Amino acid sequence: MPGLRPGSAPGTDAEPALARLLARGVRRALGDLGFATVTELVLASGRRVDVAGIDRRGEIVIVEVKTSLADLRADRKWPEYRAFCDALLFAVPSEFPLQALPPDVGLLVADGFGAALLREAPRHPMAAARRRAVTLRFALTASLRLGRLEDPARNDLEPALLS
Repeated sequence: MPGLRPGSAPGTDAEPALARLLARGVRRALGDLGFATVTELVLASGRRVDVAGIDRRGEIVIVEVKTSLADLRADRKWPEYRAFCDALLFAVPSEFPLQALPPDVGLLVADGFGAALLREAPRHPMAAARRRAVTLRFALTASLRLGRLEDPARNDLEPALLS
């Protein structure tokens, strides 16, 4: 697609558009694997993950979307996500230099229509209390977003419920 090159410099108009497309493909792929997903989930630490998924067993995955090598190099926060999930993955476009990615995370190659799993994510189960907290935050986030779609005037509940 014109203007959505993976090599675009961070901060350009093309990069957020590409990230949204990749996140959509990731959500479709995770959905096919039995995960319900949300984007831009704010964790208790204040960090915001690109895509989070939860399956019927309560397993939680986090997918960090990287649009370019510069995007990867600029990001120092992703190792903190491990404490909030059972599995951590990166999702990148097909042109991404895969050798630059850390070997100890899962790997998806994505586009706007889906994603292919190239490397399974190592599992690191969360403690029960952390799992409960992340699951509750996931549920509240999803419910509040649905509520805003149905009643846009009710934006006042989010800060109280997620703090």
